[in-house]
Amino acid sequence: MAPRKLYIGRKVRELRQANKATQQVFAEQIGISTSYLNQIENNQRPVSASVLLALAEKFQIDIAEISQGDSDRLLSALTEALSDPIFENYAPNLQELKLVTQNAPGFARALISAHQAYRHNSEQLASLDDTLGRSAHLVEPTPYEEVRDFFHFVDNYIHDLDVAAEKLATGIGLPEGEAGTALSAYIEERHNVRIAKSGSNEDIIRQFDPKSRVLFLSPYSPVSTRNFQIAFQIAELEVETTVSQIAERADFRSAEALEICKMGLRNYFAGALTLPYRSFLAAAKELRHDLELLAARFGASVEQVSHRLSTLQRPGAKGVPIFFARMDRAGNITKRHSAAKLQFARFGAACPLWNAHQAFETPGRIIRQLAETPDGVRYLCIATELTKGGGGFHAPQRRYAIALGCEIAHAEHFVYADGLDLGNRAAFDPIGISCRICERTNCHQRAVPPLKSRLVIEHNRRGAVPYAIA
Repeated sequence: MAPRKLYIGRKVRELRQANKATQQVFAEQIGISTSYLNQIENNQRPVSASVLLALAEKFQIDIAEISQGDSDRLLSALTEALSDPIFENYAPNLQELKLVTQNAPGFARALISAHQAYRHNSEQLASLDDTLGRSAHLVEPTPYEEVRDFFHFVDNYIHDLDVAAEKLATGIGLPEGEAGTALSAYIEERHNVRIAKSGSNEDIIRQFDPKSRVLFLSPYSPVSTRNFQIAFQIAELEVETTVSQIAERADFRSAEALEICKMGLRNYFAGALTLPYRSFLAAAKELRHDLELLAARFGASVEQVSHRLSTLQRPGAKGVPIFFARMDRAGNITKRHSAAKLQFARFGAACPLWNAHQAFETPGRIIRQLAETPDGVRYLCIATELTKGGGGFHAPQRRYAIALGCEIAHAEHFVYADGLDLGNRAAFDPIGISCRICERTNCHQRAVPPLKSRLVIEHNRRGAVPYAIA
């Protein structure tokens, strides 16, 4: 496959403007013509390797950081929005969409938000909700969706909280010490908070009583969950000012979204405290991203480890760009993030050919898949089924699958690639993002037709699906 061309015009323009240089002066500094620089800044020509090296040498920038395709998630969201039938008379090509996301990302986000509001309105109409029109919030994204998109578009990395958590972890001896002992001792000594068990018949994981300064934790929760909840409480007591500032800068539409974001930011701090950045990144490289070994080394759960891997996006010290998702048995994606080119659908269920669904058939096992998306990009996919419960025989059990992976170019850094025939294209399963926007015409697992394709109905002929896609 030919290497992907790199269009980073907006980044180059911002770098030039930050150095207060004209195009002529900047072009001379990196050894190219003014006309070539103008074409680069307007994404009319890709950046060559020699130009990247010149930028790194002259301006001390991280090549990996400036060349990272940070518009991939925005491009995916915009493509999905424009696949809606309301845009049936407008079919932009990929180059047009790239120009918008690279040169006018604010406009792209505004269009995505408008489409999201339209969908909510349409869903209310379709369900004959008789309260439609009584309040404006019905045509806006839900608070949960707002917060989900906030984390998605900041690359799931919150620098101020990550650095603060790592500094605290070093101060209390993590990850070298036993996490539960270190966290319990710190919260008691620093904040005068005592850890206690909740009642045996109380259906809570964590409850803090600010008057008595007691943090009640469920005795049925795994050790990794209890440690995480102590770290969460430390976040609430120690970095609440930073959390509030970050959430308020996001300018959410509602107070609900603001509070949900604060909770998400405290969760982020807790994950960064129990799995401190540099130690965890080094261990991930050493253990080749073996989830079970990482979980054992840090006293964490497989889900905590998997989610943390998706946040390793610190400038100048990035981990392998991976995608991560959590999915329920109905195919709903309840957590999603991708630092890789693969992006998840914002609406609808995940591709049925993705191995995340298969994880429910093989509980307790990590399964592997080589997959290729319609754009020709190939991935190593890993999935496993997890069960959460506790509290005895009659307690409800929550089952879900987590999935993560990377582009094949990074597969050697994963133990799960061992023994797979990475060079054999026939070994890769054809997957998509979701049926409603997938362009494949011959998928035997297609659930619904693609939104913007014309269907051909042949009454005297029937294939795996009852229509053909023109």
